[in-house]
Amino acid sequence: MIRVILVDDHQLVRRGVRETLIEAGGFEIVGEAAGYAELRELLRTVQADVVVLDINLPGRSGLEILKSLDEAGSRMRVVMLSQYPEDQYGVRALKAGAMAYLNKTSTPETIVEALRMVATGRKFVTREIAHALMESVTGRHDDEPHQALSERERQTMMLIASGKRLSEIAEALALSPKTVSVYRARVLEKLGLATNAELAAYAVRNRLID
Repeated sequence: MIRVILVDDHQLVRRGVRETLIEAGGFEIVGEAAGYAELRELLRTVQADVVVLDINLPGRSGLEILKSLDEAGSRMRVVMLSQYPEDQYGVRALKAGAMAYLNKTSTPETIVEALRMVATGRKFVTREIAHALMESVTGRHDDEPHQALSERERQTMMLIASGKRLSEIAEALALSPKTVSVYRARVLEKLGLATNAELAAYAVRNRLID
């Protein structure tokens, strides 16, 4: 039996993954969390083989949580499950220590296959990520401006590009509106842009959002 913890701030997403795994058989959902604080409390009482972890979480992002787990010497294997395109975040997640990166549009069969493979200690790589990995090896995208963004700056950029207001971004990331404004200013400066509309166009042009 593969013991799984689900970490996503959307209850409907957790329920969907939970039902997919239970229906497939061979999985036990030993806990659920909406963010880092809940996950940290959960890990004091339960053990798991695999953590299914979203990237866009309130407070610490999924990649920050992944780093914290690695620094704590956790043996749990992490599968990132996110709304962001695989070819943009997949390589970053794998390099950070994740065993797999899946888009939330992935089929139930793909999710089950990925978790079963990861539970054995093997990485699960989709075709999109394999292509992105090849490009990262050849260095084709190393000079793109958004590669220089920090994790929080990148999150802010993606949310702005998707049409979110600063107040909504602040709530989603558990930050103050003033802090989000600072991140926005940094993003625009690093990308050489002036407005949110230009930022959205940049994100679409570089396939950072669908």
